[in-house]
Amino acid sequence: MNLIFVMVLWGHSILGQSFISSDSILNSKIIESGVIHRPLVMDDLVTYESLSLNKKVLLRHKLEVIKDSSNWKHSGEGKLTFSMDKTISGKGSLKIEAPTYLDNRAVGSASDPDYATYGESKSLYKINEENWEEFNRIVFNIYPDNPENGVLNINFTIKNNSEDLKEGYNRQEGDHLIHLENGKWNTCYLDLDEYQRNQISEIGFYFTIKGKNIMTGDSTVFYLDNFELQKVDNPEIVSGWEPRNNSIVYSTTGYKINGKKRALINTAGKDPKQFSLINIKNNHTVFSGSTKKISTSTGDFEIIDFSEFNRKGTFYIKVEHLTTPPFSIDSDIWESSLWKTLNFIFCQRCGYTIANKHGKCHEDLFSEHNGERISYSGGWHDAGDLSQQTLQTADVVYSLLEGYNNLKGKNPILASRMLEEAEWGLDFVLKNRYGDGFRASSMGLLIWLDGRVDSFDDINSVRVQNMTFDNFLYAAYEAYAALTIPDNAVLAEYLRKVAKEDFDYAIQRHELVGFGEFHSFYEHSYNTSKSQYMATASWAASMLFKLTNDPYYAQKAVEFIEYMIACQNIIPIGRSGIKGFFYRDITKKVIVHYNHQSREQVYMQALESLCTVLPNHPDNNKWIESIKSYGEYIKKLMPYTAPYGMLSAGVYHEREAEDVESFDHQHLFMPPDAKELFQIQLKGGVQLDNEHYLKRFPVWFSIFNGNMAIHLSMGKAAVICGKILNDQELKDIGLEQLYWVVGFNPFGQSLIRGEGNNFPQMDNFSSGMAIGEMPVGIRTLGNLDVPYWPQTNTSCYKEVWVTSAGKWISLASEF
Repeated sequence: MNLIFVMVLWGHSILGQSFISSDSILNSKIIESGVIHRPLVMDDLVTYESLSLNKKVLLRHKLEVIKDSSNWKHSGEGKLTFSMDKTISGKGSLKIEAPTYLDNRAVGSASDPDYATYGESKSLYKINEENWEEFNRIVFNIYPDNPENGVLNINFTIKNNSEDLKEGYNRQEGDHLIHLENGKWNTCYLDLDEYQRNQISEIGFYFTIKGKNIMTGDSTVFYLDNFELQKVDNPEIVSGWEPRNNSIVYSTTGYKINGKKRALINTAGKDPKQFSLINIKNNHTVFSGSTKKISTSTGDFEIIDFSEFNRKGTFYIKVEHLTTPPFSIDSDIWESSLWKTLNFIFCQRCGYTIANKHGKCHEDLFSEHNGERISYSGGWHDAGDLSQQTLQTADVVYSLLEGYNNLKGKNPILASRMLEEAEWGLDFVLKNRYGDGFRASSMGLLIWLDGRVDSFDDINSVRVQNMTFDNFLYAAYEAYAALTIPDNAVLAEYLRKVAKEDFDYAIQRHELVGFGEFHSFYEHSYNTSKSQYMATASWAASMLFKLTNDPYYAQKAVEFIEYMIACQNIIPIGRSGIKGFFYRDITKKVIVHYNHQSREQVYMQALESLCTVLPNHPDNNKWIESIKSYGEYIKKLMPYTAPYGMLSAGVYHEREAEDVESFDHQHLFMPPDAKELFQIQLKGGVQLDNEHYLKRFPVWFSIFNGNMAIHLSMGKAAVICGKILNDQELKDIGLEQLYWVVGFNPFGQSLIRGEGNNFPQMDNFSSGMAIGEMPVGIRTLGNLDVPYWPQTNTSCYKEVWVTSAGKWISLASEF
């Protein structure tokens, strides 16, 4: 453990106090982890899976599939056998075993050959088109027998053979990733309500062969037993705005004192009139009130409001026969979530041994440029796979540094640990500079490597680019880091030097080729608009002016912001009065949208920074007016998702798809009928006038969907506006984005593992489940504009993403 943490913890224990967090149980777990230098381990988690398995079972039917060997077919690597070694039914089990790696190079597609695996091990059971409509769940037991493997998961697959998808169903088939504990029988299941199941033709299991790192065994072994169909009472919803029957939807973390405190109820038509807020310590009612029926553009709801209650403590809500688990009302309710999301980011470290997950990794992954070679090991694995993007690591570095600055006066231990983690990522950002404007930029990756340099599995295809936009953004982050990092004059001076160099590289390239050069659509800067590019350039110049006090940077900051402001909409849209959003460029044909990665907050960062570093500039009032206009835009979005607080994706123009270049940059892997689908999805939104529609969720077509980064970025922008304008309503809008994530959503689920309660398994096949992990986010079903969040665990919506965690830290640390 870092010496500073040992001394601080010792000092506070002597004083008989703890300033780690307000949660004593979490405190002990943080200390056991070495202040997040080993993965945080939380006991007795209130998971979605554990809660769902406690539902009342109305009907059961055993599936006799174990000994029916003629219907089982194995393909790919390894083998499938019948075994009596492990059994929970007493009748034997199926044993699947396969190697963890092969002695040949992994094979990928022709277009991306190193995004590859060593193959697959698949076992499928053929079914004679049985009708399972009477049941809504399949349950089975899995025993992993892999003492040398820290991360264990397998995919369950199911297929229906009907030609047409009937109304009321979402899928004919699907794949569901299941995380497992080693050396025990795991009870696993998949809810089937969204699956058409009138002609079930196949179930099975598969896993991909992803190679081994220095802590992985040579084989993977699973035993399968005890298959059963069930009909359970009161199943979870998978789509829509209305909570399921007999539920209370609320912020499972709790609520900020002196702020809005709301919850939604669905009592299945019992029409309750009263609710109670009860203190968990003595079971006394501390507040009561009347329920209220409301109608919004998303439907009819029953809401309870206890905003008047402003005492600290731990409470639960009671409405008739329904009660919630305990939650907090306090001034620092996000403290525990910040520790947990920090833990997730730590668990995503590349090039570092993560206990019970993986050994030091990917030192034999390289970029090459001008005869030089740099190991692309370090930073954080981007998501549930093993990919890496330097710019996304830099984004997370910046968020952690923001967290440090926001928290160092309130929680110095948490702030110091955030600073240390930021320095880990910063090392990766700096080491991948080639010193001529080029940087190792990204690598899509699915496998572990053997760690031996110059062996058969080395990869030398990490992308290297000299990108103007990237260098502007790196310069901004490096300048901010130089201004932030304490007591390290050598690093601060080096950061000052490279920030100036990277800005110069960007300026040189900008003057040579202008905007553009987004070469790789695999990188999440590919959808960058010209207005966002100019905002980023202005913000970088402001950061450098703040760092150096050189008027050259002030001049550039003002110069670049002019273009950005010229892209802002100033004409109200229809009767809605909505204005203040940004177009992609000064032609004002296409509005700025995001459907995966989002850096929307940079518009307000650029303006806020200019107002701060140049308060007496003649254009200051113009900058403030731009901030006000955007703030009003944010406010006008809120009613369209009421009674929830999630910010809508924004305004769309009906002819945007006609702008082929921007359309292609915004939507990856588009289907052939994307333009037609664009119109269908638009019509599913709210029509504002003859040409404009408001979408609660983005228009999206491909696997890249999920809105966590989008609404958190907008929430951050709202808080920036609220701070500079001293507008509490805008700050509260930022707070509402956090409440949505931890349970005040139609599904009543927390989207942060270990935070609050009722959090589901997510897609992290490479590094396994981690406290604090966050997904890409809630998506929509087909072309509808309603939230969709099924149990089915697959990418991209349920894939974990360090971007989501970084944006959470950036926003939550503001409160």
